[in-house]
Amino acid sequence: MPGTPPVGTYEILHEDAKSGARLGRLWTRHGPVPTPVFMPVGTQATVKTLDAEDLERLRAPIILGNTYHLMLRPGMEVMEALGGLHAFQDWHGPILTDSGGFQVFSLSSLRKITEEGVSFQSHIDGKRLFMGPKESMAVQRVLGSDIAMLFDECIPYPSDDAYVARSVEQTLRWARVCLEQPRAEGQLYFGIVQGSEYAHHRKHCALELAAMEKDGLDGFAVGGVSVGEPEPFILKGIADSVPFMPRHRPRYVMGLGDLWQMTEAVGMGCDMFDCVIPTRNARNGSAFTNDGPYPVKAGAWKSSTLPVEPGCDCPCCSRHTRGYVRHLLNASEMLGYRLLTLHNIHCYLRFMERMREAIANDCFLDFRAEAYARLREAPTRGGVRG
Repeated sequence: MPGTPPVGTYEILHEDAKSGARLGRLWTRHGPVPTPVFMPVGTQATVKTLDAEDLERLRAPIILGNTYHLMLRPGMEVMEALGGLHAFQDWHGPILTDSGGFQVFSLSSLRKITEEGVSFQSHIDGKRLFMGPKESMAVQRVLGSDIAMLFDECIPYPSDDAYVARSVEQTLRWARVCLEQPRAEGQLYFGIVQGSEYAHHRKHCALELAAMEKDGLDGFAVGGVSVGEPEPFILKGIADSVPFMPRHRPRYVMGLGDLWQMTEAVGMGCDMFDCVIPTRNARNGSAFTNDGPYPVKAGAWKSSTLPVEPGCDCPCCSRHTRGYVRHLLNASEMLGYRLLTLHNIHCYLRFMERMREAIANDCFLDFRAEAYARLREAPTRGGVRG
């Protein structure tokens, strides 16, 4: 498009006058991504129960794919033959792929870490596999994602200082190897700050990665949060990392999906988020609303004529009642999971749209206060108010 900034440009369009919140735009090969942004997770080339047309209708600016899972199924030969991840799932917007590090971390009983990478057993058939920085970036190159995450070790919580120190150094060595690998056309590389609960390790990791910007690092992520630690440690991990990330690059908090926690992170200067919470909770029968979550499967809604969330204009709420959605969920009908997923993703995307509008109008602190009152203090949760 004539006149558009080069791929990889991150524009800070406005900063809230009274907080660290910022309104931005990241330019990718498949278009601009407005920030702050929530990215729906499409682990296996699908945001569960939704297709590309659904995501377009919901105005999702960017989605995720998973390196580890797609490497196993359908495999890179199939992916390459079918034109890469965008063509494979018929999604024409930007895609971010994770490095596979978190999935390998979750297979702790089946893995062995060496300098070259990680050997592990497939969770599908037990086959012995190997992934390191070279392999991870090669897979992401075939996938053709707009943003590829550098391979890292996701540190479990809790971990002692000595282990964290060794792990951070390993992640940094792997990052340097990743940056030497060839990229897909227009592909951006994001580095991941690790360090567990230790502020000095997070500072060291962030500063070392910042120094790699000259070698082609396009963005920075806070990793190793939302891995089982209490909420104060999640927010502390973000606060210990962000000040040492370059201001003119996007900042991504990996795996963070609580609406209130995302609001707090935006106030610290973060820009991008992802989580399986809205889709997973939909499959468990829980709806997210502007006032927090609630169980649609509950018997209280058996005969309710209310929509899942009053005032919502998503495809679910526009046509169907709580009573109907509850029936579908309790009958294990796939349509119930699909309708509730449509609603939950819509809720998250609209929440971020309102947040961007608040930043643009220098009203982020008002937005934050309202979000706190609704999501943390309200005695009645979710659509019950309706």
